Amino acid sequence: MIRMLRRIPPVQDPATAFDAAADTYDDDPHHGTIAEALVRGLRLTIPPALVVDVATGTGVAAFAALRLLAPERVVAVDIASRMLDRARAKAVHEDTACRVDWRLAPAVPLDLRDGRADVVLCASSLHFLGAAALHDWLRMLRPGGQVAFSIPMADDFHPSPEFGRMVAAHLTIPSDAAAATRIAIEAGFVAARAETAAPASGDRPRRAFLVWATAPNAPRL
Repeated sequence: MIRMLRRIPPVQDPATAFDAAADTYDDDPHHGTIAEALVRGLRLTIPPALVVDVATGTGVAAFAALRLLAPERVVAVDIASRMLDRARAKAVHEDTACRVDWRLAPAVPLDLRDGRADVVLCASSLHFLGAAALHDWLRMLRPGGQVAFSIPMADDFHPSPEFGRMVAAHLTIPSDAAAATRIAIEAGFVAARAETAAPASGDRPRRAFLVWATAPNAPRL
């Protein structure tokens, strides 16, 4: 007897998957809520020289940084060209001074020199990038530089099968704020703190953890 095996769909290329989501990405208020809260939660004393927005998507966090931090320059990186096309279209009105450098490139590792960034942002994407991203952020931040990232709450995390197959295997989705904070601490950051983002209105309200942390002033031994 011939045994029929169930065909498992292959993992879709992430760039293709996010390109397909680009046209409706900004329709979900969750993304804007998370990005705005991440930027507002930073504790800066002076405007940063360089902000890096990792997995920028349509540029929501990059534009929030422009409005709220007044940086000299923002480097915004994404692997999805259609996401960046939408970001550039919005930049005509949101970035009239052309301070954002939009780059089509992988998020890990980033093509930036060590110790140059003042702030690294990553809104709603770390669970796709994995723990290696945090070590790369620590590399590119200057001593005392700050990182701000979000990650879903385990109880509310129900991705579609397509996106679920792209979730990083070696990064545990946290169930509480202490576990979210440990993600930063275990990567080498200090002064980490986390809070729960209130769910935005919309078709799929869901909670996430917002995490802020600081690059140590001295390298780890």
